[in-house]
Amino acid sequence: MNEFIIGDRKIGLSHPPFVIAEIGINHEGSFEKAIQMIDDAAAVGCECVKFQTHVVNDEMIPNNVIPGNAKESIWDIMSRCALTKEEERELKQYTEAKGMLFLSTPFSRAAAVQLEELGVLAYKIGSGECNNYPLVEHIARYRKPVILSTGMNNLDSIRKSVAILRKYNTPFALMHCTSIYPTPYDKVRLGALEELAQEFPDAVLGLSDHSLSNYPGFGAVALGARILERHFTSDKSWPGPDIPISMNPTELKELIEGSKAIFQALGGGKTILKEEQPTIDFAYACVVAIRDIEAGEELSMENIWVKRPGTGEIKAEHFNGLLGKKALSPIKRDEQLRWENIDE
Repeated sequence: MNEFIIGDRKIGLSHPPFVIAEIGINHEGSFEKAIQMIDDAAAVGCECVKFQTHVVNDEMIPNNVIPGNAKESIWDIMSRCALTKEEERELKQYTEAKGMLFLSTPFSRAAAVQLEELGVLAYKIGSGECNNYPLVEHIARYRKPVILSTGMNNLDSIRKSVAILRKYNTPFALMHCTSIYPTPYDKVRLGALEELAQEFPDAVLGLSDHSLSNYPGFGAVALGARILERHFTSDKSWPGPDIPISMNPTELKELIEGSKAIFQALGGGKTILKEEQPTIDFAYACVVAIRDIEAGEELSMENIWVKRPGTGEIKAEHFNGLLGKKALSPIKRDEQLRWENIDE
């Protein structure tokens, strides 16, 4: 089945959307800011916060590469924002004390080892590591649920990671993602969810969204996504490369409540519900006499028509079948016709 469990939370097509508040590096290395974001996410009913685990020397070599959404090198950003193992341990304990799940994305083997030592219940693998097959395999060996983002990757490269996850019987989700910051709506490409569903029917699907609103997330739920992830901050005036694409607590609450409402509205079929009966009683039309009708008189457009309410015995759908038939007994004006009045 395309579902799995993290802690006590079942995640999959038949379960409400699982919303992840991606704190990432929005704390800029500040433990206090990290705590505030956990508090603010908990206050609006979020089930899960996610950080990033950076062991910089194991993750990259010194470099001057500047990300498209920043003005300094990735080396400098991560060196400044990396939390210590002890800080992550405290953040995990604090998150769980708030009744939420703690996740973090390891960007290296050392980071994955560190998270495993902390006892995380699942792993998030970022888009940049989707085709980092040695790291994917290292994490898959833990056999804990893996949420894999797929930005910057096509089906061919995703297949290779999925094959590794399947090899170790590792439960997994695939997050459609566009690695453009921010992502214009016309680059979100929610149609990719259908492709992923067809290609990987055993995967839970989700959307890791970098657009500037909750709209793509809402649409993704209707298309089968059951994990929604967006960057999160307590304050959009804070510095940081991901702050401009982050939702605030109000938007996080809207994402949680809106995605849940859309999930509840899915499914069903075009049937008449018993709860619609009170509306049927006044909204349907029934056949009535529009003037007094004598016994033996032929029913015609001149003496019968259809009017509300819908409490009569003969509904409007039977009107044409009554024309030309005769009344068996007198019928008063505005009286609803009954089958016993009609000569069959």
